[in-house]
Amino acid sequence: MAEELDKLIFERSNCPISCSLDLLGDKWTLLVIRDLLLGKKRFQEFLKSPERIATNILADRLKKIEAAGLITQQTYQQKPVRYEYVLTKKGEDLKPVLQSLAKWGITYYPGTKIFEAVGRP
Repeated sequence: MAEELDKLIFERSNCPISCSLDLLGDKWTLLVIRDLLLGKKRFQEFLKSPERIATNILADRLKKIEAAGLITQQTYQQKPVRYEYVLTKKGEDLKPVLQSLAKWGITYYPGTKIFEAVGRP
């Protein structure tokens, strides 16, 4: 099991930036984490993001980041079974990374804006 974990972590090298990019460096993963940090929890909520992620890609990313320990899945409805997603401590620890990316983006991409948190009923 430890060998499998090492293989997943060290896909290219044991550089910490490379390892982080192996997990977070695709087009969608950090946007899903962003939405979780803003309060989105349910599949349909993620689909409403302006980037318009495809359902199959979203399902794949949610499985990938759950397997990496960034989120956990919780049942919120039994029939039919439906899930919501919650960040783990490991996932929450990405908050300052995303805040830094947002700050950099605002500086170098005029007209961009930070999205508001989702209000829960």
